[in-house]
Amino acid sequence: MKIYYVEDEKDLSGIIKKYLNREGFDVTVFYDGESAMEHINDHVDLWILDIMLTGDVSGYDIIKALKANDNKASVIFTSARDQDLDKIMGLELGSDDYLAKPYSPRELILRVKAVLKRQQHFPISEIVHYGPYEIDLSKREIMTDDEMVDLTNKEFELLLFFIKNPNKAFSRDDILKHVWGSNYYGSDRVVDDLLRRLRHKMPELKIETIYGYGYRLL
Repeated sequence: MKIYYVEDEKDLSGIIKKYLNREGFDVTVFYDGESAMEHINDHVDLWILDIMLTGDVSGYDIIKALKANDNKASVIFTSARDQDLDKIMGLELGSDDYLAKPYSPRELILRVKAVLKRQQHFPISEIVHYGPYEIDLSKREIMTDDEMVDLTNKEFELLLFFIKNPNKAFSRDDILKHVWGSNYYGSDRVVDDLLRRLRHKMPELKIETIYGYGYRLL
């Protein structure tokens, strides 16, 4: 699988690249956001983005460009700032995971494998219908009344989690584990924030709030 790694610390990026190569990944390193921006439309499986980069282009700018160009690659954010706000902002922009510096190469590899495993979890070709919505799992597209529903990557994964588990009640911790991965240690309020946006974009989606516990798709 092909990975683009955007990191301005050359010593760190060199070490991480060697570890990822040993695991069989094809890794290209960019040392600034401007260089990475020139490859926004490339077909890769995963971007690893440092939030704070040398120059005028941040990791946030890159993921916004990826989403604007409908790039389906997964994204892992890294940052020296271990704050809930950074994690929440990254996840809201559509990242699949967040890793605070300093981190070990082994931990990053585990996160990479977990994200890529979730990316390939669904069948290659499958159409799911829910109410007025037609959900194409292979294209990661949702149609209703011949119009496209525009979801971020994380909103789409949350939707599919519920679609695959109808009428089952899940706690916020359950949802965090299945959608963000067991290595996510941020606030569980990201679940509430993401569900609020999903309900707004898909008003026919009947997700019941189970007060004091979590949520269930009816």
